[in-house]
Amino acid sequence: MGYHIDLKSITIDEYKRKLESSFLIPSRMVLKDKIDERFNHFNSIGIKNVHELQLMLKSKSKQIELAKNPLFSEEYLTILFRELNSIQAKPNKLKEFIGISNDTINKLEKEGIKDTLKLFDRVRTVESRKELANKLGINENEILELTKLSDLSRIKWVGATFARVLYDAGFETLEKVSKANYEDLHKSIVKLNKEKNLYKGHIGLNDMKICVLAANDVPLEIEY
Repeated sequence: MGYHIDLKSITIDEYKRKLESSFLIPSRMVLKDKIDERFNHFNSIGIKNVHELQLMLKSKSKQIELAKNPLFSEEYLTILFRELNSIQAKPNKLKEFIGISNDTINKLEKEGIKDTLKLFDRVRTVESRKELANKLGINENEILELTKLSDLSRIKWVGATFARVLYDAGFETLEKVSKANYEDLHKSIVKLNKEKNLYKGHIGLNDMKICVLAANDVPLEIEY
């Protein structure tokens, strides 16, 4: 499959059901309004999957045309487009991960590996990680740590700091997050942050529920 979720594999009907059951942030709750009527319209104009819907909304002229329909305000279409774009997690820069040595980051960057997307294809198997570590003279354990941080970065809305928080809390792979009890995950993270002050702000129970659900949408691709 690859680093990202394949948007072509998610049908419009599947995505509608996903939105209906999702715990959306307050500013995106509008996506649940009139959901049957709106998605029936997407079906009626031949939109088969999320990739096609994203392409359509990427076009400003098509957004304007859709907004002529009373079902679709410009605000709704903008929010839907942002939600679609957030499905595929933005790669994190390797240098933003706390706890990784500058020497390791510099060696990887000289190899052209500057972010989690670039690293992904080079560390998917035990053998490929060993090969990369030997080639660049990097400790295999540090390569493994970066691999796990990159795996966590594939989860929607997980930036470099929160990937480190998940890792240090003992949920160091995508699979572990996907199988976690979100209440236990929340307790572990709150406890860890009190001890180490890794992040500012508040992470709520619903945030952890969203995180676990998002992790379940991402295919397991890395061999451990």
